[in-house]
Formats: sequence, C-alpha cells, structure tokens
Amino acid sequence: MAGAEPRPIETVELVGGELCLDFTNTASRRGTESPEDRLGEYGDLVTWAERVGLADASQAAQLRREAGRRPGDAVRVLARARALRERIYRVMSALASESAPRADDVQALNDALAAGARYRRLVPEREGFGWTWVESEEPLEDVLWPVAQSAAELLTSDAMERVKECRNQQCTWLFVDRSRNGSRRWCDMKDCGNRAKARRHYARQKGS
Repeated sequence: MAGAEPRPIETVELVGGELCLDFTNTASRRGTESPEDRLGEYGDLVTWAERVGLADASQAAQLRREAGRRPGDAVRVLARARALRERIYRVMSALASESAPRADDVQALNDALAAGARYRRLVPEREGFGWTWVESEEPLEDVLWPVAQSAAELLTSDAMERVKECRNQQCTWLFVDRSRNGSRRWCDMKDCGNRAKARRHYARQKGS
C-alpha cells in the first residue's frame, strides 16, 4: 500500500487474502526511490506473526526474549525472512503478470519448504487428522516455515489464477481477487483505489 507515510507493522492492513501474500505486503514501493520495509527489526516479524495467528501472546513474548538474548542471531533470521519475502514476491508477481518466475527464486522457495518440512507433523483431530508445527532447533526461524508452506499451497491451487498486483505501480502489494466478477484492481479501495480516483478527478478538472 502506497501511503504518504510508512505505516508501522501493527497497523498495516492484511488484505492479501493468503498468509504468504500478507507477508510479501510487509514491504511496498519496490523499485522506487523510496521503498518501504516494515520489518525493520526482529520484533516487527514477531508482531506480524502474532497478528496473523502464527504466534500467540505467550509464544511472541518468548521469541522476543530469545531475540534479546541472541541479538546477532535475530538479525540473521530477520535477513532470511526478508530474503524469503522477496523471493515469494518475485515468483507471485511474475505469475500475476503472466511471466515466468526466475529459477533461482523457485529453488529458494523449495529450499525453504525442505527446511521447514522437518517440523511439520500430522496430529489427530475430532474428524481425521490435521497439520501442526513443532518448535525447531532454531525457534527464531519458526515463523518462516508456515509462510513458505502457504506460498507452495497457493502456487499449486486454483486461487493462483486470481493473484493480482495492485494497479498502483508504486504499491507492489499482492492479493487474491475473490470478487465475484474478478474485477478487483487495488490492494485496498480505501487507499490506492481512492488515490487513483483522486488523480483521475484532478486530471479531468485540469483538462476542463
């Protein structure tokens, strides 16, 4: 979302429609002179994970304590998170524009899937089985594995045909267009959509 002022991670809208897309949307204005990255520190990654349900309050507090004890490792994990985010973004953006994604981006996503697969477990539920995640040897990384899995599930689903990139070229947010007629153009009508309407109105007024 291309707002005038960068919004903190606590208030950024979750409009992607899938976990992995909300993760890519923690950055915006890619390729412009003023790119925005809302994952400024490891704590921002934890805050985002808590907002989307990957960590409850107790788990989030534990991750913050761990990051405080091991700041160097937290910085390295944050760099990995940003790198995974941009890999996913490039793959999804390419496919949304009907282009072929880069082979190295697909390979990096496969590597993340393989790394996370060791921590995914089947668990019995009331009706059958479901999936859960167990803590890894490096708990600071644990929020990355569900994101990679979400990307893989989206890429292999029919919903991938509805993934779009905001028509505001300075935004670079991605979303699944689940509108009935597939006509959604903006990440959020309240922001990029209204800005586009205002620009069109100004152009008409100027031309009259």
